[in-house]
Amino acid sequence: MKEIFDILKRELRNVSKDSSLFLILLLAPILYAFMYGSIYLNKGEEKVKLALIDNDGTAISRTLTEQFDSTPMIEIIPSSDINEAQEKMYRGEVQGYFYIQSGFEKAILSQKQTNVNLVLNASRFLPSSDLLSTVTKVCLTVGAGVRKTYFNKQGMGEDESMKMTNPINMDYRPLYNSGMTYGSFLLPGLLAIILQQTLLIGVAAAFTSEREENKLLNLYQVSRQSISKMIFGKSLLYFFAFMIFGLFFSIVNFSVFGVDIRGNYFDLAVISALFIATIIVFGMLIGSFFKTKLFAFQVLVFSSYPIFLITGYSMPYQALPKFVQMLSDTLPTSPFLKTYISIVQSGGSLADNLNSVIHLVILWIIFEFLLILRIKYLIKSNIISS
Repeated sequence: MKEIFDILKRELRNVSKDSSLFLILLLAPILYAFMYGSIYLNKGEEKVKLALIDNDGTAISRTLTEQFDSTPMIEIIPSSDINEAQEKMYRGEVQGYFYIQSGFEKAILSQKQTNVNLVLNASRFLPSSDLLSTVTKVCLTVGAGVRKTYFNKQGMGEDESMKMTNPINMDYRPLYNSGMTYGSFLLPGLLAIILQQTLLIGVAAAFTSEREENKLLNLYQVSRQSISKMIFGKSLLYFFAFMIFGLFFSIVNFSVFGVDIRGNYFDLAVISALFIATIIVFGMLIGSFFKTKLFAFQVLVFSSYPIFLITGYSMPYQALPKFVQMLSDTLPTSPFLKTYISIVQSGGSLADNLNSVIHLVILWIIFEFLLILRIKYLIKSNIISS
């Protein structure tokens, strides 16, 4: 036990003396969490600009325009013709345009089908998706109102005309992200990735520093020739620090950014502890293959985005190519995010995600075994060379 405590004190001294390690391990998690999280503070966008050309100029076309403009999602920008609307879209002043043809009201009142045109800048998928869903909803609502008025004029009562207007009544209930906003979807995963990458980079660089400064044998001697004590002693500082960061994110950051935790805090703590322990061992294993701390920083910093992309969070896991799925399964991030998001957003439990929990445990055991073999090899090489 004394050896483990000595290694912990040694690790604390090393991190406090190394400004780069101190920054990445103790300051970066908080700074990055607030900096990147603040980008999605509003979670969703409002008042997306949509050009509108009304060549009909009738009561129904004006009603449709007013309905668009009254939604929180759309800000109508009047345009005189299609060319003007297209020019505004090309310049980025609007994200699309809506065209109402002449004879629009006449066709509707004659119970004939009429067409409207919606052209969107689909290169920006969030605004175009939001505009499409809102415009569709408004058009269906206005169309239903016109049909109901017609049926009422034919002598039908309110109930009968409503049934004729809307024969299929869909009860739509979006769960877990009721506002259907991108920020609510992304923020929990983003904070988890920040926690992972700062820990992975810091632990890997700290272990690389042991090799670079030829301190590995000294660490081995402090542990009384026990590799398991080496790993456990070095892990303690990072484990406790990042468990505190994880708790801070769950309480403070989630509260600031308006993210609700629907699951059990104990389950969240257990899966976070298992994930942090796995990342620490994984980071040491990766760091053992670098010879300089600078090179370790350079490689691992650029791994953040690829790791995020292949975890199946930004794109469904099933839609990833098979070889990418296999690569994703070798990373602790994938099973952790499945369980973490299930607990935070869906109110799931560890029992609901047992396969992912077992997956993470297996990865931890494999990384631990490989790390022990790698350290044995490095120590043997150092002893021979010295």
